[in-house]
Amino acid sequence: MEASERTTVRWWRWRSNPLRRRVDVVEAWVVVAGWVLALLGGLCAGLMASGAVDQAVERQRAESHEVRAVLVRDAPGPSAARAASDHRVWGTVRWTAPDGSRHQEEARVPPRADAGSAVAVWVDREGDLTSPPVSGGEAWLHSAMGGVLAGAFAGGTVLGTVWLARLVLDRRRLAMWDAEWERVDTRRGWKTG
Repeated sequence: MEASERTTVRWWRWRSNPLRRRVDVVEAWVVVAGWVLALLGGLCAGLMASGAVDQAVERQRAESHEVRAVLVRDAPGPSAARAASDHRVWGTVRWTAPDGSRHQEEARVPPRADAGSAVAVWVDREGDLTSPPVSGGEAWLHSAMGGVLAGAFAGGTVLGTVWLARLVLDRRRLAMWDAEWERVDTRRGWKTG
């Protein structure tokens, strides 16, 4: 057998072994429990986060609705800097809220639209402008990403805690080995190190 060859013994912490200590068994159980908790906790956290995002999307859809507004002035043309990225410009619009009150505010409208043109805007329950609700695909993406990120964070937190616990157990194991070597050395009347 060459000096550089390494033999890996799997599951040694679980087998009956005279060199196995209680700290080895504790470490094995900490690792197993950590992986189980990381998987289950990550799954639960991911599902809860996904459900929370779904509820927020549904609440946004329930609280906002589309109304027809009238453009007060002619809309400007697109600026050279934004022409390639955004096809809408700011224009003043007027609309009537669901409670009958009249509102006038700046909103995103098609470029070069004539005054008096009807444009669609999204308003909340009070009749104030709001952003349009996310589409079905965007809602699914937000829900999926929220679930994945929450699950990864929860699982990573558990695995980080397991890693710290293993560091503590390794220090304990090294202290026990030092104490054992000290007993062996002093029994013979000499020290090796």
